[in-house]
Amino acid sequence: MLTYAARRLVLSIPTLLFISFVIFMLLQLAPGDPMAQVPLTVPPEVKQKMREALGLGQPPLVQYWKWLVQVFWTEPKIFIDWLTADSALLGWLPDTHLYQDELRVISWQTRSPVMDIVLQRVPQTLWVVGMSYVVGVLIALPIGIYSAYRQYSVFDQAGTFITMIGFSIPPFFTGPLLIVIFSVYLGWFPSIYDTTHEVTDWASFKYQLSQMVMPVMVLALQTTAQLSRYMRASMLDNLNQDYVRTARAKGLSEAVVVMIHVLRNSMIPVVTVIALGVPAIFGGAIITENVFKVNGIGQLLITALFANDLPMVMTLTFIFAFLIVLFNLIADVLYGLLDPRIRYD
Repeated sequence: MLTYAARRLVLSIPTLLFISFVIFMLLQLAPGDPMAQVPLTVPPEVKQKMREALGLGQPPLVQYWKWLVQVFWTEPKIFIDWLTADSALLGWLPDTHLYQDELRVISWQTRSPVMDIVLQRVPQTLWVVGMSYVVGVLIALPIGIYSAYRQYSVFDQAGTFITMIGFSIPPFFTGPLLIVIFSVYLGWFPSIYDTTHEVTDWASFKYQLSQMVMPVMVLALQTTAQLSRYMRASMLDNLNQDYVRTARAKGLSEAVVVMIHVLRNSMIPVVTVIALGVPAIFGGAIITENVFKVNGIGQLLITALFANDLPMVMTLTFIFAFLIVLFNLIADVLYGLLDPRIRYD
């Protein structure tokens, strides 16, 4: 298993490089000029110097190479310096001082390092996206298991109806609908997510939960709809297998048969959906964060697209691609842990 994981990690490097190159070249074809937002009173020679400072006057391959060096060489050095200087885990180590004021990936819109902005937005996205995915998985798996065990029952029919609604309604409709119902008419939850809110006591914690309810509901609805159907179909496929009849004939209780034997084999295809759904839920958060004004990664990407901030867009899309490759590897490794018949070595 370790050999397979190491081999996959090595193969993921050229994959990520190819993905980053394709993304970079596609963004080079995008229309627009980052200097368009500069006031008209700025002289042309000053604009030219600003273009040169941003690296816009260089060939695309040179710009791509500089981006690679900044992302894969400069930013890791800054991260290592932070680990040895300020982190609670490795702060006891001597300071490394690897970063020597090299040029970093700079946002054309804010003129500040891209990774610093991303790290400022990540906690807000993780609060909403992470919580919604955990809630969605915890709700979807029991629904899928019980729906398969009680096939065509009232519970199964109701679960099918609700999941079809979750599949059919997009987040840009569900979000405003919840705002109208629960914020405008009922006044139960705030319509705008306050990213400056800090949890210091029980009252502030309750307010944090109240402002997370609606964005979490929107994202968890899609997650629940997808995973519960996969879980139900996989459970139905395994409930009719010969080993299930053998286990029942041996006198095992129904709970042991379903929750141990059937569930473990049924989780194999569902693990792929859960693992690959993590990057996808970040994509869904792009819309949800803009609806509820969550100052996270999704809103940052939309703002960068409107501002034609190519370094920011390039970095964020590469992060999404990295998450897809990473969780694909995690899903393959979990295969071998769930099913002893699967061996990679």
